[in-house]
Amino acid sequence: MSSLPVPKRPFVHRKHGRARPDPYHWLRDRDDPSVIEHLKKENAHSQTWLKDNGGDDLKETLAKDMLHRIVEDDSTPPLPNGAYRYYTRTERNQPYPIHCRRKDAPDAPEEIILNVNALAEGQDYIRIYQRSVSRDHRHLAWLQDDDGSEHFRLRVKDLSTGEMLDYEVADTKWTLTWAADSRTIFYARADAAKRPYQIWRHDIHSPPEDDVLVFEELNERYFVSASTSSDWQRIFVTSASKISSEIHFLHADRPEQPPQMLWPRQENVEAYATFAGDRYLIRTNLGAQTFRILTVPAQTPQATPTEWLAADPDITLTGMAAFNDHLVVGMRADGNEQFQVFRRADNATHRIEFPDPSYMLGAAGNYEYDTENFFFSYSSPRQPNTVYQYNMETRERVLLHENPVGGEFDKDNFIIERVMVVASDGEAIPLTITRRRDVVQDGNRPVLMFGYGSYGSTYDAYFSNLKLPLLDRGVIVCIAHIRGGGEMGRRWYDHGKKEHKMNTFTDFIACAEHLVASGWTRPERLAISGASAGGLLMGAVTNMRPDLFNAVVAQVPFVDVVSTMLDDSLPLTVTEYDEWGDPNDVAVFERMMSYSPYDNVTAQAYPAMLITAGLNDPRVSYWEPAKWAARLRERSISGAPVLLKIHLGAGHGGKSGRYGIIEDYSWIFAFVLKQLGVE
Repeated sequence: MSSLPVPKRPFVHRKHGRARPDPYHWLRDRDDPSVIEHLKKENAHSQTWLKDNGGDDLKETLAKDMLHRIVEDDSTPPLPNGAYRYYTRTERNQPYPIHCRRKDAPDAPEEIILNVNALAEGQDYIRIYQRSVSRDHRHLAWLQDDDGSEHFRLRVKDLSTGEMLDYEVADTKWTLTWAADSRTIFYARADAAKRPYQIWRHDIHSPPEDDVLVFEELNERYFVSASTSSDWQRIFVTSASKISSEIHFLHADRPEQPPQMLWPRQENVEAYATFAGDRYLIRTNLGAQTFRILTVPAQTPQATPTEWLAADPDITLTGMAAFNDHLVVGMRADGNEQFQVFRRADNATHRIEFPDPSYMLGAAGNYEYDTENFFFSYSSPRQPNTVYQYNMETRERVLLHENPVGGEFDKDNFIIERVMVVASDGEAIPLTITRRRDVVQDGNRPVLMFGYGSYGSTYDAYFSNLKLPLLDRGVIVCIAHIRGGGEMGRRWYDHGKKEHKMNTFTDFIACAEHLVASGWTRPERLAISGASAGGLLMGAVTNMRPDLFNAVVAQVPFVDVVSTMLDDSLPLTVTEYDEWGDPNDVAVFERMMSYSPYDNVTAQAYPAMLITAGLNDPRVSYWEPAKWAARLRERSISGAPVLLKIHLGAGHGGKSGRYGIIEDYSWIFAFVLKQLGVE
């Protein structure tokens, strides 16, 4: 576009005898003032497009609709944790949560333990991670990100006085867990590539310079983490790549002792541990693609493990929650997460059932070990998030809380369908379709379809207040549960990575074609959306079938695949070899080149594109979407808009706070509705 001149400074990538000219390589230099100026022009261009096309008013209307659908004053249910019950609430006109507790007694007063709104004063961005209370309930620790870069500050508050401790631990990374003594914290530090590679021990009564290095991982494929078992008996230090893991342990009441080996690493073998009274429980895919559970006696942790729960080829085990008398095992069967409850005394078992054909399920605040109650959350595209207390012995299910929905809402006005779409190789792909009950198959319905399909991550169907304004306007909202994700178990993941990656893209295209062929929509009324690796999906399928879509939303998209995977100085690159392959191998290089979105932009009629990025994003560098937008704009012959919207003060997740999220999505959905002709 003439309004956005992009200098073309000569640069050529060379690898395996192939030269790849990259005229937009200069955008990588964020210290160059012309780069920031260019990004600001991109934002201005996007804003001008929205205004000139009548989207400003629609955006404001959508934002009001979204806010109207949220009950701003709400609270999670108070869940038991020792002498207290902990909960989180929100207040009108406050963007961030307020974390609270009460003594577990009638009429006990509320104690605010962390008001994130107060922490955020004077800041444009804040996110809190790994919030954790010490075993004696006196101290609260958390990791704080102030700009989206995921460089965290470890902060600690004395809840008995309400005062912050007079120091911070800078440059921490993701992990935070307490020892049983209520004064020792284990945390992680990152290397130059932002990989968590060290576990440190910190005494809250000593300065950070006295902290002790506990564990170091030098293999660049592996990330380290630490966690405490729910019975406060063990601390686990895990070092894991995408496909292998190693586990060490410490006694939680002896945190000064060095870690001991529990599970040595083996290539292509994953293992995840917890502790339950007299034994270690290890969930592993050793000899079992769908995972099994082994046990090791507490007194002889180096003993040969014995099998406790055998693998089932149709069920993938996804997690464990240990209690004094029970074990809850998370598993994926028939495309949905499920919970299986085992009584440890005799292995008597039952499954917790759920009504919708597609849904999202998760554990919720299970702080206590010696209890018969298991807390979980459940939602579906028509069911607002609910939290239940479930008695594992009596099987009684008690509804504790259902997220309220503002305005008129009746879940029976919406229909969820899950259909199986035949892919190009004959595989059956689940497709979740959510619509208002009065929406009919007339071949002309507006559709927004989402997808991801990487890392074995699941894209489960959940309730979203933000999507209600779409459904209210007759838009059909779909999720394609494509290979590369974990929706249908471990095989689903394995058949959508590395040499099988093309399945991810052809599965998504098959789902889009099904929506057209089955009479729901036509390409002119079909929009698609994906984020991060889902943005890679958007780029690949748009290069392959630009005629199939009217509008594409790619949030923080991983689109310059080959250049990024050849640059091992970037965060995450080496660890990603297990997902995508190592392009230093010529065969892998050619495979990546066949689908890398940036490298495959050609002179064809592309649909309208909205691309987002974050200047501080440590996962997908901002220059990938910036370069891709420039190349699309240069080569597309359709005349459809190519818009880049970049957050100059945020990272991978966009703006922080619930109002920031509403602002982001009102923009995105205004773009989609304008392109689909929905007012």
